[in-house]
Amino acid sequence: MEKKITCFVPAGNVADLERTLNELMNQPLVETVMVLGNEPSAELPKGVTFVEVPSLQSTQGIKAIAGLSHTTHTLIYTKTLPLRLGAYALERLMQVAFDTKAGMVYSDHYQVKEGALSPLPVIDYQEGSLRDDFNFGSVLLFQTQALKEAASGMKEKFEFAGLYDLRLRVSQKNFLFRVPEYLYTEQEADTRRSGEKMFDYVDPRNRAVQIEMEKACTAHLKAIGGYLKPKFKPVQFDEGEFPVEASVIIPVRNRIKTVEDAVRSVFMQKANFKFNLIVVDNHSTDGTTELLKKLAAEDSRLVHVIPQRNDLGIGGCWNEGVFHPECGKFAIQLDSDDLYIDDSVVQRIVHAFYEQNCAMVVGSYQMVNFKLEEIPPGLIDHREWTPDNGRNNALRINGLGAPRAFYTPVLRNIRVPNVSYGEDYAVGLAISRHYQIGRIYEPLYLCRRWDDNTDASLDIGKMNAHNTYKDRIRTIELWARMAMNRK
Repeated sequence: MEKKITCFVPAGNVADLERTLNELMNQPLVETVMVLGNEPSAELPKGVTFVEVPSLQSTQGIKAIAGLSHTTHTLIYTKTLPLRLGAYALERLMQVAFDTKAGMVYSDHYQVKEGALSPLPVIDYQEGSLRDDFNFGSVLLFQTQALKEAASGMKEKFEFAGLYDLRLRVSQKNFLFRVPEYLYTEQEADTRRSGEKMFDYVDPRNRAVQIEMEKACTAHLKAIGGYLKPKFKPVQFDEGEFPVEASVIIPVRNRIKTVEDAVRSVFMQKANFKFNLIVVDNHSTDGTTELLKKLAAEDSRLVHVIPQRNDLGIGGCWNEGVFHPECGKFAIQLDSDDLYIDDSVVQRIVHAFYEQNCAMVVGSYQMVNFKLEEIPPGLIDHREWTPDNGRNNALRINGLGAPRAFYTPVLRNIRVPNVSYGEDYAVGLAISRHYQIGRIYEPLYLCRRWDDNTDASLDIGKMNAHNTYKDRIRTIELWARMAMNRK
């Protein structure tokens, strides 16, 4: 078969790089292998070319790849750890690439982590797969013509977002196609659990990276008609009558260890208006129900609700609380694991609604362990949310922050999806399509991380299901915004 692939790999450890280069150079379909980096780390094998660029992730690196590849397809390997290809892996990728005419092809693969080999399935790409951390794996096979066309349109010079920018631009005119077959083995050095990785994108140390990613995503949204200008519907806070100004809503199931702390942090709140606490107890079996009855007898502001239905997720429990006749004008979130940081939280959140004229308010929180001791990354304040571009950048990031609060008439109109993951994100995206979302950047609650958190340690199947759902939510929202702009 005619050689049709030019390969590009990042410079790295000499021994690891040598293994990857040998693996690629021995493939019949590979015509040329090039190494990208600041400076050659060692003498390269015969036939391998070194290309000096800041990094594979930079715009300069992507443009260099586009200029140097003259085969029908271009392979980019994104890791510096050794790569091992499966039997006829490149032949299969090329076969699918030609059959589908996809702009980029990627595949499931195996992963070596702490010496153990395990399958690592990835997920299908959607129009809403706008996360910059979407996991394609480390082997990306591009149609060279699509790559060159995308690279030619890159005007912004990114240091970190070049590869992300490339992927978005290729997707504007081409399919990104997943092969659900395990075609290679990569090594993974990040051994953290899912609950530890999920806050990387809000770590202040990554702020420069996030700014670039936001710019790339915003340019993509403008190109496909999904960008929204900073023009918002005004909120009139006179829709309907409510028994109290605000209600804190806590959905709970089997949180006997933590729910009393959460409830008492609401009891201690001080405000110049009436508020209550609605706890939606989703048929707990560990003593939570009995504890809540005791607490309700202690303070009449606690409304203890046990749904008649037994098919509710967290989102469904939220709907039970929001549509309850005792719900106030504003519905304020608190998870049963967590607690408010002081006695002014409810007052500050309600004040933010009026001050910022918004239909939703998102605060900030402090990461703590079960003993309430601060843990990294500390304060999560979602500084990436800006008044002008927050609702566009919301399609890229994986969450909007917490605690969340809603103007009840708007939330009742939208309602919360009856799921237990991503329900808050779905609502936030839908609200931000029309209304401004207000922000409080000081910490409002302590987010307690412990082994019983629902996202503490997810297996790959559950992580993929969560990511697929959030991508689907983004796709729905993106299409709605594109349709709105066409009108």
